[in-house]
Amino acid sequence: MKEYSEAIAFLGQWGRFQQMVFFLLCASIMPNGSGTFNLVFVADIPPHHCFVPDVNLTEDWLKAAIPVQVVNGRQELSRCSRYRLDVVRNLSAQGYVPGRDVNLTDLEQESCVDGWSYSTDIYQSTIVSEFDLVCSEEWKQPFTITVFNVGVILGSFFAGQLSDRFGRKPVLFATMAVQTVFGFIQAFSTSWIMFLIFLLIGGLGQMSNYLAALLLGAEILTSNVRVLYSSLGTNFAFAFGYMMLALFAYFLRDWKSLLLGLSLPTLVYIPLWWLIPESPRWLLSQGRVDEAEAIVRKAAKWNKVQAPQLIFEEYNVSLCFCIFLFKYLYNVCPCLPRLVNTIGYIALSYNTSQLHEDPFISCFLSALVELPAYVSMWLALRYLPRQACVIGCLLLAAASLYLVPLMPQSNVSVLCGTVLMFVYSSELYPTVLRNTAHIVLNIDMFLSFVLKYFTVFPFLGVFMKYLPHITLGSMAVVSAIAAVVLPESFGRPLPDTIQQMPTVKV
Repeated sequence: MKEYSEAIAFLGQWGRFQQMVFFLLCASIMPNGSGTFNLVFVADIPPHHCFVPDVNLTEDWLKAAIPVQVVNGRQELSRCSRYRLDVVRNLSAQGYVPGRDVNLTDLEQESCVDGWSYSTDIYQSTIVSEFDLVCSEEWKQPFTITVFNVGVILGSFFAGQLSDRFGRKPVLFATMAVQTVFGFIQAFSTSWIMFLIFLLIGGLGQMSNYLAALLLGAEILTSNVRVLYSSLGTNFAFAFGYMMLALFAYFLRDWKSLLLGLSLPTLVYIPLWWLIPESPRWLLSQGRVDEAEAIVRKAAKWNKVQAPQLIFEEYNVSLCFCIFLFKYLYNVCPCLPRLVNTIGYIALSYNTSQLHEDPFISCFLSALVELPAYVSMWLALRYLPRQACVIGCLLLAAASLYLVPLMPQSNVSVLCGTVLMFVYSSELYPTVLRNTAHIVLNIDMFLSFVLKYFTVFPFLGVFMKYLPHITLGSMAVVSAIAAVVLPESFGRPLPDTIQQMPTVKV
């Protein structure tokens, strides 16, 4: 039986059919770049302080009603307390001048019982200012990000199985629909809980859409075009969507307008259903040879080449459980490198506001810096063995993390590893299990958020500012050592059956 790539070699690698699939799938990924990180703006915390009602206070007392604190060497108004309003009102009525007649440090303070006043210098509103997610409710802001990523993990879990069961194309468009519809509905949330529910459901479509498009293109395209698509095409599209997020957020300063502005343009993707085909590889894995041949013959017409009378021989896909269990468990080795890269990428991407005082410039720079990473990774994937790429990226990431105290934070090294592991994982697993296999590997995303926000890493930061970076760098070194036993997929065709899977070096 011929390999799939041999059977369709008559199509060529870069005809009109491949170009259409390449660019349309890349276009379908762009909303992921903006959707994955829109919480950077939607859930940002604007400067705020206790609201002080104008209850017959002099101008001096209105200005002095909020205590001043020193934060990171700078004086700022207290975010969560004010001087007791009844005391301030009495002092104002008696004609006392704050700071001259009254020592403000002696006054009793109270919480923000009348709510907060939020700065509108950067945003007209965010969900933080809309639902008062500050002070005692401040935990809800990072929890919102976590809920979104729980939705992403659940979506990957279910979509992976559905994709291997019902096909890449239906799952791609179903997750795109979920992403669009619930991104739109979020804008009409009237409470934080309602927003959280819609956010969780919308998260089901985020990474699932990306993975479905990545695998669909990787299975249709062949050879160097497949590597170009998986490493450069999809990720440039993601980065472009990320840049567009900064542009949309700059002009749409209200969180509701931003969500609507990001959701409505995705309606233009509806016609893609009639243009993007199902994966012939997946159809063959299901024994649907006639449907796979029909797609390839249509591609031959697009490319203006003559298709042979018989394109595919009958495919007998074995799902021997024992073989699956042995090889599948051994090939879970990529989990550790992906875990390290994901923690680093997430940690840096959700802190883009720290790069520059202007969050819009920060977001754009964060997306822009990804482009050279994608180019370098494409070149590495094109010419170097996968094992060498994994080890090199992990060691580079470790060096960058160790040197964080001496240099600005950069996500280039961990981003290279993230791109590589997506491509590498796709090359290790057969068509019948490729998307399901990504479920196990995407558990690292959930673990990344747990480590980053709730357990080990925040705890380490208490003892030493850069201890989390040193710990993550050490994890990268350990991962690089473990990567020595990873199987090599460089120069090999994508496996279609379990028997064709490369095994680890033990």
